[in-house]
Amino acid sequence: ARRGNHQVMMRGTFANIRIKNELLGGKEGGDTVLYPSGQEMSIYDAAMEYAKTSTPLVVFAGKEYGTGSSRDWAAKGTMLLGIKAVIAESFERIHRSNLVGMGILPLVFTNNMTRNDLKLSGNELISIKSLNNTLAPRQTIDLEIKRDNGKVDIIKLLCRIDTIEELEYFKNGGIMPYVLRKLVA
Repeated sequence: ARRGNHQVMMRGTFANIRIKNELLGGKEGGDTVLYPSGQEMSIYDAAMEYAKTSTPLVVFAGKEYGTGSSRDWAAKGTMLLGIKAVIAESFERIHRSNLVGMGILPLVFTNNMTRNDLKLSGNELISIKSLNNTLAPRQTIDLEIKRDNGKVDIIKLLCRIDTIEELEYFKNGGIMPYVLRKLVA
């Protein structure tokens, strides 16, 4: 039954009928585009396809990302879908903390930049730099965007891991792995 519950939670993540996916021209609902095929499908199905090729996923979002109910389940579902980072204009306070607790990196744009300024098509290769042992709370991190035409853009982001304790959770893959490692030690 536990596996089934996780599948239901994962299928429900990003499935809100009011969510707007800019990869689909702002279409509402829980669909997206699978790259490189360009096939439209549910976000859950796309995440499962990306998981088959061990492709880590990134979400680009607007203001107050995570506002709403069931924020702890939203962070769990996000992690189970294989999302490794959320890049937003701002975060709802508790959801940001829950993302870190699930081992997901919360990043915010700097210098009044928004996701729209990036002019993403979905075909880009996204790389988050500076995630080695020198990662520190509230550090500036480089986001590298490799475009289809070969152009590479570097964007400065602010890491919203805010404390040393949160950093330890993140480095251990989330709160649960952190606690388990402490118990074993």
